[in-house]
Amino acid sequence: MRAAIGTENRTLTTLDHSALELSEIRHMTDAALDEFLDRKSLTAASHQMLELVETLRGFLSSGGKRIRPVMCLCGWYAAGGKETPRPVVKAAASLELFHACALIHDDVMDNSDARRGRLTLHRLLAERHRRRDPPGNAERFGTNAAILLGDLALAWSDEMFHTAGLSPAQVQAALPMLDAMRSEVMFGQYLDLLGTGRPTGDVGEALMASRFKTAKYTVERPLHIGAALAGSGPAIRDALTAYALPVGEAFQLRDDLLGVFGDSRQTGKPVDDDLREGKCTVLMALAVARADAAQLRVLRSLVGCSDLDAEEADAIRDVLVSTGARSVVDQMITSRCRRALGVLDRAPFPLPATNALRRLAHSASVRTS
Repeated sequence: MRAAIGTENRTLTTLDHSALELSEIRHMTDAALDEFLDRKSLTAASHQMLELVETLRGFLSSGGKRIRPVMCLCGWYAAGGKETPRPVVKAAASLELFHACALIHDDVMDNSDARRGRLTLHRLLAERHRRRDPPGNAERFGTNAAILLGDLALAWSDEMFHTAGLSPAQVQAALPMLDAMRSEVMFGQYLDLLGTGRPTGDVGEALMASRFKTAKYTVERPLHIGAALAGSGPAIRDALTAYALPVGEAFQLRDDLLGVFGDSRQTGKPVDDDLREGKCTVLMALAVARADAAQLRVLRSLVGCSDLDAEEADAIRDVLVSTGARSVVDQMITSRCRRALGVLDRAPFPLPATNALRRLAHSASVRTS
């Protein structure tokens, strides 16, 4: 029996654009995803195919903030879109399927055990395979099956967008933004991969990876897509970019802090993972750049060690604090949030969209998960 993505009954109702409740956008996104996956379940040619559909549904229902669909619909309203037509909601929801692909593949690349407080998909699929007779190589099966399921989510995100019921003019306007988003996040992930395991003091390089893998992917391009669907011009798009990049960078900088200093009960993943992987973050780059000889020896010898223990992780955290890197990142988050809010003071957006974007900027900077 399938489990709905949301815990409540979801319907693709229109929003009251005078209020623009973000929670309702999330509900509508879940309804659109359930509707799409319901059709896939009904047309599944075999129980194995049905299992894939429901496994993907389970992954989508395990949590997530639906940030990209929310940003997409905020872009629609910022550009003067009225109400929320079903095709626009479906197009926005298709971004969540693409994000599922990115997360599934990211967990495989990072060899992660947990996401959102649950087993990562490749671990779940491996465990499921172990219970079968004969089990075969469960770990290899889990990895390969997760890659395939991520690929399926990518294909279905494209299908959901193109079958959403958008007009030809809307597709033509939004598709270049969608294509750019997909390319940019892959480039950002590649930069992240290049820097993993070799902490350097190159803050600019770390910021570039952050901009492409998060700021543009999570905030800027989803806003652009929504605005394009509403027929926006260059002025709206430029204002959205001026808001989006600092907000997206603040979001990633907060993520970097949570990845080391957060509470795993809230983040849903072990807080030492980034240290074991040697992630190329602004936080780590600042620490390397500011470290003295003794502090640098700690970072060089411990960051990126797969068998890092709790005491060694704490030693790294001590360096991140004593060099001032943690404090600087907090200041960077605050300054970027202020910059984004300053853009909203001047932006030509309708008031409901402006208010929603203010709330999103605040949540990006102070979140705990």
